[in-house]
Amino acid sequence: MKLLTHNMLTSHVKGVTKGFPLLIKATEVKVNDLEFNPQFVIRMIPKLEWSALVQAAEQLGHRQDLPSELLQDYEKNEEFLKKVHRALLEVEVIEGCLKCPESGREFPISKGIPNMLLNEDEV
Repeated sequence: MKLLTHNMLTSHVKGVTKGFPLLIKATEVKVNDLEFNPQFVIRMIPKLEWSALVQAAEQLGHRQDLPSELLQDYEKNEEFLKKVHRALLEVEVIEGCLKCPESGREFPISKGIPNMLLNEDEV
């Protein structure tokens, strides 16, 4: 699961009002080198919850100078875009789980795929 995916996921357990951001408990993390596409990163940044991305990267030990606040005029800062690209697309959780910050419900991650399915009593 890439951190781009993590940034879009939330817990929908019945009664939960604060199901985002999910906490990451990783047992296996992999970093894959991918071709840098600045235009993709520029288009994705406005869709992100920035603080959740920074928190997730920190939890995995891959924050690497990612600033706490989104930079002004980031579109023109290639070094910054490369850091965001690395966090969003190259860092991948292979095994572990996502934990709802409110209910504590854990959603397993297996072979890089988070299982967000709920049990009948959680819907």
